[in-house]
Amino acid sequence: MLRRTALATSALLIGALLLTSCTGTDTSPAPTGEADPNATLTVGLSLEPTNLDIRHTSGAALEQALIDNVYQGLVTRNGDENNAIVPALSTAWTISPDGLTYTFTLREGVTFHDGSALTADDVVTSLQTTKDDATIQNSADLANVASISSPDASTVVVTLAQPNIDFLFALTGRAGLIFKNGDTTNFQTSANGTGPFRVESRNVGQSVTLARYDGYWGDKAGVAEVVLDYIPDRNAAVNAAVAGDLDVQLEVDPELRGQIDGTNNFTIDSGLTTDKGTLAFNNAKAPLNDQRVREALRLAIDHDALIQTLGSGETLSGPIPPLDPGYEDLSGSISYNPDRARELLAQAGAENLNLTLTIPNVYPGSISTFLVSSFADVGVTLQVKQVDFTAWLQDVYTNKDYDLSFVRHVEARDFGNWANPSYYFGYDNAEVQGLYAQALATTDEQQSSDLLAEAARIVSDDDAADWLFLSTPLTAVGTNVANFPKNSLNVRLPLSAVTVASE
Repeated sequence: MLRRTALATSALLIGALLLTSCTGTDTSPAPTGEADPNATLTVGLSLEPTNLDIRHTSGAALEQALIDNVYQGLVTRNGDENNAIVPALSTAWTISPDGLTYTFTLREGVTFHDGSALTADDVVTSLQTTKDDATIQNSADLANVASISSPDASTVVVTLAQPNIDFLFALTGRAGLIFKNGDTTNFQTSANGTGPFRVESRNVGQSVTLARYDGYWGDKAGVAEVVLDYIPDRNAAVNAAVAGDLDVQLEVDPELRGQIDGTNNFTIDSGLTTDKGTLAFNNAKAPLNDQRVREALRLAIDHDALIQTLGSGETLSGPIPPLDPGYEDLSGSISYNPDRARELLAQAGAENLNLTLTIPNVYPGSISTFLVSSFADVGVTLQVKQVDFTAWLQDVYTNKDYDLSFVRHVEARDFGNWANPSYYFGYDNAEVQGLYAQALATTDEQQSSDLLAEAARIVSDDDAADWLFLSTPLTAVGTNVANFPKNSLNVRLPLSAVTVASE
């Protein structure tokens, strides 16, 4: 049986804009021993949220920890079943033939963690507040909502101004989370959701502890307690797993995998993701507003060699990953060609170019090192500016003060970023914006996918960014653990079905 002591060595790490999902292969043997309902499950993670306010604080770390565990919406998604949309606080829903009216039947017997009953008014108020308050994360997902009403105590009706084929999927995210009307909880330090776990405590810089909520409306959580242990240093994380301080470790460094394998206490699973390692170009800033320069930088990168250097991942040549609608294999559109890169830089008058890469310090230095070498080969000097995530959010994401930046955009169906000229990419293409709007407005899924694919081809042909890799992270799951989820774990970590076996 693994020891489950919290590590005191983990350091504070800012929650990330790790801005999903066929079923991964389950090679884990059944755990030995009987499941212990009083057990504690300790999970090693790298990215710690800055606070617990999931409504007003960005970063996938909050979604990873809290959605499905603490907070819920009318619907959610199952990452291990192709991101299928499944019931949560609603038991059923209907969509009108014109795609404008969504009618939800509310689940009975739901209570918040403070013991108060969920009402239709809570649902209406939560959604209306999110729509009206632009400071709430993903508020724009509800901008198209014309009205939200409750004709009776068990029904909520949402009417759109125009069809949006992604609306139901949007409700599986932050925009769809339901809160108690008039709640006075200090959401930065505490929580009051309807999920199978409640927030028991937060040890800043170290961990968040979730406790089973015995008043939960569904099947009770399989463990009494979950400790989310934040260990940003990959070596320290592996050492913790080897020492028996963790039951599960997410995002195992491939170079360190052998140490975990050697304990015989873990199996290694590789899940599927929509995690796009994105090298962003500031399209609005010279010289990166010149398509020739952007193309040259892409041609200078040997993506297969980078993935070999990193030890994991798959190539990705466009903005839509294989698990999202609109995916098309664009690998034939561009390939490693440093000679052509030099020609394009010369044509653009950009020889001896000096650029700065702003990269959060949570990512391995091998990425920066590889890019420095790759660009030097075509005459581009790359300065590397490592920052913590708070600085990245301010300088790059908010102020758009950067040349190049790297961040992993993990969320599914986020192509809309490329149709938003105000986004930090600075990419402004009216044709892409029009195609994206059409893709959302149709009620025909195949037509929507085709329109997205067309838009994605334009984004790639414009060399609006470079997609260095599609992440395929490794998870070390203890042999005493059963039912641990497989896919999209860096944005969703539903833990209610997980059990830990006794010795």
